[in-house]
Amino acid sequence: MTEPCFDVDMTEDMLDQTCPVRTILGHITSKWGVLILIALKGRTLRFSELRRRVGGISERMLSQTLQTLEADDIVHRKAYDVVPPHVEYSLTQTGDAITDRLVNLVCWIDENLTAFSSVRDHRALQSQHTAQTETAS
Repeated sequence: MTEPCFDVDMTEDMLDQTCPVRTILGHITSKWGVLILIALKGRTLRFSELRRRVGGISERMLSQTLQTLEADDIVHRKAYDVVPPHVEYSLTQTGDAITDRLVNLVCWIDENLTAFSSVRDHRALQSQHTAQTETAS
């Protein structure tokens, strides 16, 4: 595995709105992008199978996200010349490498989910207390 490329000077470039890294990062880390990549990890799926695996995604959003990820060479689309049409999706080598990193992030979030919930619960209680105090005044 290669060493991370992160350094402070590079960060400044990535924060610039014209940085191309931001475009790709946005495609990968979009709400549906992450879920599609994880669903495709280690498998090839047809459109309908992928849609079933990624709960809540519309056909249109799945199609748009797949087209974007395919254009970025993250997802491979293989169309068979048959009737009815048969199309399969899988990760490219680049997509597989990216997904490995995403899986680590998703696992970390899952392991720390209670911390996120605790903070939300605490804030909700504070908000409730503030509203009750203002009502009583």
